Amino acid sequence: MGEKTKIEWAEATWNPVTGCLHGCEYCYAQRIAERFRGGFGVGGIHDLKEPLRIAWRDSDTRELVEGRKEPYPFGFAPTFHRYRLDIPARWTKPRTIFVCSMADLFGRWVPTKWIMDVFDACRAAPQHRYLFLTKNTDRYMELDYMALLPRNENFWYGTSVTSNAGAIPYPGNLEGYINTFWSMEPLLGPVEMSEDKGVPGWVILGAETGNRRDKVRPRREWIDSIVAFCDAHGVPVLMKDSLIPIAGAENMRRDFPWKLEAENEKA
Repeated sequence: MGEKTKIEWAEATWNPVTGCLHGCEYCYAQRIAERFRGGFGVGGIHDLKEPLRIAWRDSDTRELVEGRKEPYPFGFAPTFHRYRLDIPARWTKPRTIFVCSMADLFGRWVPTKWIMDVFDACRAAPQHRYLFLTKNTDRYMELDYMALLPRNENFWYGTSVTSNAGAIPYPGNLEGYINTFWSMEPLLGPVEMSEDKGVPGWVILGAETGNRRDKVRPRREWIDSIVAFCDAHGVPVLMKDSLIPIAGAENMRRDFPWKLEAENEKA
């Protein structure tokens, strides 16, 4: 699962947890999960040790036949797929992994034990780089306060910032001793960045995709303002292809902080 991905800032996705309760109207993950929903009901929070499968009766023998594994057996209800925990350890080639692209691992509804089990699976496969992303950055602070948030160099903690309303992603300023990034995708409004709000180690910019009726098209001045702040503070910027019609192909930025660091070391 997730061996390859079209996400421009990762090389693979891994979803030991799926589902979310934020209810974002632009959520691509919910559309996918509902499209491939299994037939096992909805709602609640589920913890699976083994994959669920759809079964049907053979037309000749009338015996039940085991079907394929259901990736989203409960639709977008939060679900822990424990049988997926060993996937990174089975990938010997190092890669940059977006952890839980189909969930918010740090949502208020997620048991702390689930998060710890995912962290343990990451530690068991240190050859990879792990990117986490949440809308609930208070959970980062709570885990850090309890000394449960890993500070490994290959762990990157991101927050989704879509407008000024979410532009204070790290209360207490976690920047400085862990790797942080802001994912401004979809960019739904201007974001006034400042040192008081914290300076992330990386910024990802992208426009809303899909065909939602109230779909927002980012303005060029929103993008320019963010990039100007990042340049002034030495923050790498990655602009997704969805911004080409707005910013122009010649102005696209494709920075990865670990690649820039490697280049600087060689120099």
